[in-house]
Amino acid sequence: DTLKDLLELLPEHDLPEDLKSKHCKRCVVVGSGGILHGSELGHLLNQFDIVIRLNDAPVQGYTDHVGNKTTIRMTYPEGAPLSEHEYPPASLFVAVLFKRVDFNWLQAMVKNETL
Repeated sequence: DTLKDLLELLPEHDLPEDLKSKHCKRCVVVGSGGILHGSELGHLLNQFDIVIRLNDAPVQGYTDHVGNKTTIRMTYPEGAPLSEHEYPPASLFVAVLFKRVDFNWLQAMVKNETL
């Protein structure tokens, strides 16, 4: 019942048109472990059609190594970046919810409540 009530609060959205229109996608997933630091692979990562960033993998200040393109930011609430600069307006945010507290977080975000 809690989940049903929460889903009714969310607006219905589909994938953005630019994601739906891609027939052949070259994707890369960038984690937050820091393995790319010093790699200078940012220019290569930016060439992928879709760049999925996980959790709080930072972009600002590391673009030479991790690129600056973010198509999808996928995270659980505790791993969400705190800086608004890590959420480009043209990117899609995907919240991965699996614990009761995650659903409480989503409800607070949707209703603009404090936790």
